[in-house]
Amino acid sequence: MNIEEFFQLSTGKWFSHRTSQHLAFNQSQESKSDIIIEALALDDPKVIKLCQQYEINPSSASCAAKISWNGTIEKDQTKHSGSTVLVSVTDADNPGQGKLLREVVDTDKTPVAGHYKFDSDGALILTIEDETMSLEERLWFASPNLRMRVNVLKSFDGFSIASFTSEIRMGGFPPAAKASEAANSVSS
Repeated sequence: MNIEEFFQLSTGKWFSHRTSQHLAFNQSQESKSDIIIEALALDDPKVIKLCQQYEINPSSASCAAKISWNGTIEKDQTKHSGSTVLVSVTDADNPGQGKLLREVVDTDKTPVAGHYKFDSDGALILTIEDETMSLEERLWFASPNLRMRVNVLKSFDGFSIASFTSEIRMGGFPPAAKASEAANSVSS
């Protein structure tokens, strides 16, 4: 699998259920969200602006997506919603890895590119580090309509959170999934 295939498989509407464990406080928290992932053209103004924000030539981008979410944190019924843009920049020397740019809404923060690679099982491993924290996340597809995520966030002041997320596709099948489903229904 490569990053373009991963982004393509991720497009659509998803129901997300996350369980997080706050390790320092021995507390868990659940949240549920609806997530919409839309592919963006590489010449989309948001993609060009994001590349410029990271001082990367927009022609280096390999794929892009807009992610929107709307959900609730179960414990206190806190609502959370928002959106972000992601752009991948594949490493020219190793197509199985590269940078992942994320839109930074807070103008006081310096943008920090994540680094991605694929493991031997086809899972996407994403790492992000800055002066305050490190994040490692593993994302994979159990099936075309079920995506899993495990991540560990460590702040350098000793605060850590581990999370498991399952995401179930609610609609908007990517073209590759439609083609394989059509092939499977013909062979049945």
